[in-house]
Amino acid sequence: MNLAVRQRTSLVRLGTLLVAALLCVGLLSGWAAAQSTLERVKQTGVLRVGLEGTYPPFNFVDENNRMAGFDVDISNEIARRLGVRAEFVGTLWASLISGLQTDKFDVIIAQMTITEERKQSVDFTNPYVITGAVLVSRANDNRFSKLEDIAGHRVGVGIGTTFEEVARSVPGADVRTYDSFQEYAQELLTGRLDVIINDQLSVAYAIKEQGLPLKITSDIVNEDVIGIAVKKGNEDFVELLNQILADMIADGTYREIFQKWFDAEPALR
Repeated sequence: MNLAVRQRTSLVRLGTLLVAALLCVGLLSGWAAAQSTLERVKQTGVLRVGLEGTYPPFNFVDENNRMAGFDVDISNEIARRLGVRAEFVGTLWASLISGLQTDKFDVIIAQMTITEERKQSVDFTNPYVITGAVLVSRANDNRFSKLEDIAGHRVGVGIGTTFEEVARSVPGADVRTYDSFQEYAQELLTGRLDVIINDQLSVAYAIKEQGLPLKITSDIVNEDVIGIAVKKGNEDFVELLNQILADMIADGTYREIFQKWFDAEPALR
């Protein structure tokens, strides 16, 4: 066999090997894509939970540099009942849904309100919290008692939240968005904002625990029904999570966790 023939033969063999390798990669990728979230959780023994980690008392990093909060306790209990352990993935709020869609974590347990818009991107369990948005001002400011009062004022909200939607529903409101509650609470304290909108449970906790010179000035201006978000196409996992949540409510575990953080009776019973 001459040199030219040998070279052509080698190229053909190399091409065959490359095609085979690509087919193997494709098969493996297809298998990974076909694997359901529940199968992955069971196989790895880990429930990866996406959350911010900056939103006390729901989820935050404590003095021991560990994730803590209501969402964390709920996640750990769900993981225990699944026979796995919870692992927490701190993520900016605006990146939570895309992170779930790209399998960076298995669920979002981060005070995500169930909305029709979000249902286009993810599936939700039944609610695990029912709460509501309120107006918050500095302690010496009495201008804001109803939602319409924010018109013409600087309003701080979390970017991509239902609080932002509520604020933008008021004509003339100067809505300013932030990545975390701590950011816009600080802006309110320093006078760069006039009012903020946030969850009543979170705000009441922050004012009490941190001694903030702020106050809740309104009744609930928008009810928030919170669910666990799951990647679309995992109906079996959603069904199982719903059963776990129902069991936690029925046996009193949910109430115990809720009262630990809020010292109040939960709306879900």
